[in-house]
Amino acid sequence: MDNQSARGFEIYGPYQLKRTAILIIDPYNDFLHPEGKAYPNSKEVIEGVHLLENMAKIMKAARALQLQVCYVPHHRSTPGDLANWKYPNATQLSTSERQVFAKDSWGGTFHDDFQPQAGDVIIKEHWSQSGFANTDLDQQLKQHDIDRIILIGMLANTCVESTGRFGMELGYHVTLVRDATAANTWEKMHAAHDLNGPSFAHAILTTDELLEVLQGQEATVNHHS
Repeated sequence: MDNQSARGFEIYGPYQLKRTAILIIDPYNDFLHPEGKAYPNSKEVIEGVHLLENMAKIMKAARALQLQVCYVPHHRSTPGDLANWKYPNATQLSTSERQVFAKDSWGGTFHDDFQPQAGDVIIKEHWSQSGFANTDLDQQLKQHDIDRIILIGMLANTCVESTGRFGMELGYHVTLVRDATAANTWEKMHAAHDLNGPSFAHAILTTDELLEVLQGQEATVNHHS
């Protein structure tokens, strides 16, 4: 683990597993499956970072360590759902026009590799980018006594970044995972993790670094129990 990555742990200490949650953001078929509507936009980065493999590793570890898992889904489109909106943004308009993540569609269904299990929390859908804005994410985390959040999923420079920024403002310890998120271009990945990430994230790790830290924390807990 390099010095910048380790800094979050040197300052803030190790994770307390019972107070740590994985936020899996927008794991829809339209993003993650090769036949999804939005997959071609991020195909190069998804495959370049081995996104699905790394997300699966983290989710497997989360289940084994009994971390709280929260699904943080984007609004699922329906025809005309932005009609008469005063200020829809360009991305919302494009998503609505193409019916990406369409409600009751295959594309708007969670990928087969990332299905919710008993004990997981499915957060109310966010309309644009932040998983906290106009949802119950903050309330659910507080009720589950969570104050550290690890973000994985799509897209690194939009929903992941916005959720992480908002979480930091609300007082959460925020971890970004470089190769368990993806974006439409490598430039956007660079912006998300190297330019913008350090301004709000407490730790920016690779999947292997994160697993090393979490498993080390489990060993510490078991040693003292």
